[in-house]
Amino acid sequence: MDLGLADRVFVVTGGSKGLGFATAAALVADGARVVLASRDEKNMAEAVTRLEEQGAEGRAVGIAADLADPEAANRLADATLARHGRLDGALISVGGPPPARAADATDTQWRDAFETVFLGAVRAVRTLIDTMPGEGAIGLVLSTSVRSPIAGLGISNGLRPGLAMVAKDMADEFGPRGIRVFGLMPGRIATDRMRELDGSMGTNARSEAIASIPLGRYGDPAEFGRTAAFLLSPVCGYVTGSVIPVDGGALRTL
Repeated sequence: MDLGLADRVFVVTGGSKGLGFATAAALVADGARVVLASRDEKNMAEAVTRLEEQGAEGRAVGIAADLADPEAANRLADATLARHGRLDGALISVGGPPPARAADATDTQWRDAFETVFLGAVRAVRTLIDTMPGEGAIGLVLSTSVRSPIAGLGISNGLRPGLAMVAKDMADEFGPRGIRVFGLMPGRIATDRMRELDGSMGTNARSEAIASIPLGRYGDPAEFGRTAAFLLSPVCGYVTGSVIPVDGGALRTL
């Protein structure tokens, strides 16, 4: 299927590894151009090199940016326009807050997570949308904690559902301009972040999690990336305001 992504330009935050990188790889594989954002310049440079080795042919560039910084979104928007003269969409991935039960997390942990996971994402969406002159799409990487709490991830359980409602609100606001806003809820995807979480939750965490997944395995990051690229593409031009699970069927809610 031709997704209609050729020469379209996307910003991908958290793009140096994990779900962000997988999405960037899927976008460039279909002909898009990507601007990767990451806090770690070394990881970002390595990610751009990997994309070029996979055939990106100069269609990927990296910019150091931490979405907790109030100026980061503006720098991303300005750099994207300076290089490409347009912006067609973005995937906003900010990683996850540290594991902790909601009552055990400190005020500092809550504030830091709010600045990055919540406010940083909201600021990035509204700033990048202001840069988009025509139709486009913004996807926010959330978590299945939007619909069902995850044991030991109290901060995520608190912030992700609110961010999903912000996505819904922005879909209403910007729909008349032809800009779609949606959320993705990754479940157990085999990323470095998931391996760290499994390690913090005991020796049986992975096997217990797999037992609860109907497909009987963790997802591959590329499976998430292809889903995100599909939803960002013009082929999905009538999908907005939705929050879509990519979890192997693990969620038991509708």
